Formats: sequence, structure tokens, C-alpha cells
Amino acid sequence: MTATKSRARAGGRGRPSKAKGLDLKETILDAAEGLFARHGFYGVTTRQVAAEAGVDTALIHYYFGAKRELFDAVFLRRAEILNQAREASMNAYVKANAGAMTVEGVIEAFIDPLLRISQDGGRGWKSYFVLVAQVNNTPAWGGETMTRFFDPVVHQLVETLKTVRPEAAYRDLYWCYQFLTGSMMLTLSETGRIDSLSEGECHSSDLESVRQRLFAYCAAGFEAVIAKQNKALASG
Repeated sequence: MTATKSRARAGGRGRPSKAKGLDLKETILDAAEGLFARHGFYGVTTRQVAAEAGVDTALIHYYFGAKRELFDAVFLRRAEILNQAREASMNAYVKANAGAMTVEGVIEAFIDPLLRISQDGGRGWKSYFVLVAQVNNTPAWGGETMTRFFDPVVHQLVETLKTVRPEAAYRDLYWCYQFLTGSMMLTLSETGRIDSLSEGECHSSDLESVRQRLFAYCAAGFEAVIAKQNKALASG
């Protein structure tokens, strides 16, 4: 048994002190995050989370309620950090490049904070990005979850792109975002697929190589869609 788990169980079933409660909550969230990332929402029980965290199941219900509330707490913990980082990055880009913004520059300001956090943030962030990718591809309730946690910063991206390309229709900007987020989340999941596909020429964990390519790839897609639609309108 780890030292963390031993400490978590030492308190018994009584109400934890405030300081100890914060530590236990983080321990539970870390355990749940890793399990949800590996097995998905439906593949994990609160009993398994309790065992992984080294706490009584009742403590999970005390802090978080049912499994869905625990999942939401896991999702929210890092979503707030990501949203703040991307908002600050886009604001800084707009301020530094007033009148000279590019589609690629805006996209870099939106995506790069996630790549840097994934590179420098440790194993917990790797698990979190896998979890977000899973949720983003869950038809039953994934869209609703992504809406609750990430829509404001996505709307900021779209409005900033609209400033750069005012002739672009909003429907095209949102479709392009749909394609961008698929590329972004697959990349952040680091599945190893490209490693085997390229026979070792590329590595999904090589985020510097991603950085050299992903922004330009996404921007070219945006520009091509906008140009094609503008051409269709002009000829119509």
C-alpha cells in the first residue's frame, strides 16, 4: 500500500479536517481521472475509484455524490485551467498582432497552450487529454459535456477568426472548428497509431513535431474552405 493510500485510510469514517479533506479530494480525483481515462465512464465504478484512491466508498459520496458528479468534478478541475490558458493566449496574440493577425496565428494561440501543458504537466494531464477525447466522441452525452465546459473559449476562437476573415460565413468557421478539434484531440491522445503506421518514422509523443505541422495544417484547411465558399458565391 502506498503512503498516500495509508494516509487516506488512517482517518477512518469520520468527517475529515479541512486541510486533510483537500488532500483526500485531490487523491480521489487523481484516481478517478486515471481510471476514467483507461476504461471510460461506463467501465469504472465508484468502488474501483475508492480502491485506487485508498479511501472508503462513502467518502466519495460525501465529497462528490454519484459517479456522474465525480466525473464532472474530474472534468472541471483541469478544464478551468485549459480555458484560462487558451483565453490568455488568444488575448495576448490579438494584443501583440493588432491589424496583422493570421488564421494560423490564431489557431496556434488556441492550440499551443494545450501542447505545452501536455509536454510539461505530467501524467495527470496525459490522462486528462485522453479523457477529453473520449468524451468528445461519446454521442449519448459527450456533446452536452463539452458544451458545459468548453463552449465560451471555442466561441472566442471563432469570433477571433471572424475578425481575421470577415468574409467567412459562421457556418464554415464552425465546420472548420469541428475538423480542427478532431485533429487536436487525436494528437493529444498520443495513441501510438502513427508510430506503427509510419514504422517508427513518427511518434505520437513527439509534440515538437506536432507543433511544426498542426497549426499550418489546420490553417490551410480553414483558408481552403473559406476560399471555396467565396468562389461559389461569386460564381452563383
